Amino acid sequence: MKNRFGAELVLVVVSFIFGASFVVVKQALSDVSTLLFLAVRFSLATLWLLLMLIPRLRARRQTWPDVRNSLQGGVFAGLFLFAGYAFQTFGLETITPAQSGFLTGLYIPLVPIVGALVYRKAPKKVEIIGVAAAAVGMALLTLQGSTLGNVFQLARGDLLTVGCAVCFAFHILSLERVTAGGDVAFVNVAQIGTAALLAASSFWWAETPHVIWTWGVWFAWGITSLFATAFALGGQTWAQQRTTATRTALILALEPVFAWLTSFVLTGESLSTRATVGAALILGGILIVEVKPPRPGKP
Repeated sequence: MKNRFGAELVLVVVSFIFGASFVVVKQALSDVSTLLFLAVRFSLATLWLLLMLIPRLRARRQTWPDVRNSLQGGVFAGLFLFAGYAFQTFGLETITPAQSGFLTGLYIPLVPIVGALVYRKAPKKVEIIGVAAAAVGMALLTLQGSTLGNVFQLARGDLLTVGCAVCFAFHILSLERVTAGGDVAFVNVAQIGTAALLAASSFWWAETPHVIWTWGVWFAWGITSLFATAFALGGQTWAQQRTTATRTALILALEPVFAWLTSFVLTGESLSTRATVGAALILGGILIVEVKPPRPGKP
C-alpha cells in the first residue's frame, strides 16, 4: 500500500509536468513544425536516458535476457506513444484545441474498458465511479461555447484524435504489462527511443518542416526533453509497476487542471464556472478512489 501511494504521488507530479509544459510547447510550435519538434524532443530525451544508463551497464546488474525483454516491451509501448502524439498532432490541424482536449481525454474511460476486454480484469466499482466523474469533468473543462454542439459531428480531425485517445489508452495498458517483469530504465529508454526514431523518419515527408532558431524553441526542447519526457515518462513507467492502469489514467486526468493553473499564473487566463466545476469533478473522481472510509475494527 505504501508503494502504491508513493507511486500515485509520482503520477500527480507527472501530471503537473505534462500540464505545466503545455504553455511552453504551445508557444514553441509557432516557430517549429510539430513532428520536427517531437523528433528533437524525443531524441534529446533518449540521449539523457542513455547517459543515465551507462553506470548500470558498467555494473552489469542485469542479464541479457532481462534487458532484451525490457527493450522489446519498451519498443511495443513506444509504438503507441508515438502514434498517440502523431494522431493528436494531425487532428489539431482541422479541429479546435478544446475539441482535441476533450477527445484525447476519452482515454480515461477507455483504459478500464479496454483493460477489461483485453486482460479480462474488471476494475473495481469505486474506480468506475471515479473514472466516470473524471470523464465528465474533462468534458466540462475542455468543451466551451459552440464546441459543445459540434463535438459529435465527427470529421477527419475528430476521428484522428479519437485514434489518439485509443493509442494513449493502449500505451498505459501496455506499460502496465511490460513493467510487471521488466527493468524500468530499459523499458523507458526503449519506448522514448522508438518514438524518436518514428518521429525522425516521418517529419520530413508527413509535414513541411520548418524552424526559426529562437531561444523559446531551445528552451522548450530543453524543458520537454529532460522533464516532460525523460523524467515524466520515466516516472509514469516506474509508477505503473506499483499501481493499476485504471488508477494511472484517472490521476493523469489532472493534466488539464495543471495546464490551466500554469496558464493562469503565467498569462492570467481565467476559468469559466463550468470549467471550474469540471476541474472539481476531476479532483473529486480521484478522491473517490483514493480516500476510503475506515472499515469496522480496522484503523
